[in-house]
Amino acid sequence: MVRFLALAVLAFLVFLILRASINSFLGGLRGPGRPGVPRRAGLDELVKDPVCETYIPRRKAISRGSGPATRYFCSAACADKYAARS
Repeated sequence: MVRFLALAVLAFLVFLILRASINSFLGGLRGPGRPGVPRRAGLDELVKDPVCETYIPRRKAISRGSGPATRYFCSAACADKYAARS
C-alpha cells in the first residue's frame, strides 16, 4: 500500500513537471516577439468611458484626442456628450 501511494505521488509530480514544461514551451511559441507576428500590446486593455463610466476593450472603443489626452468612449453618443460638456 505504501509503495502504491509513493508511486502515485511520484507520478503526480512528474505530471506537474511535464505540464509546466509543455505550457512554457507553447507559451514561448505563441508569445509576442516571435518573428513575423505583429505585437498587439494594449489592444485588449479595458478603458473607462468618462461619460457613462463603463469599461470597454480599447480595440472596440471610439477614441477622441491624441497622445496623453486621448479619451475612449463606448459609443458616438457618449463621445458627443463629452464634447458638448467640455
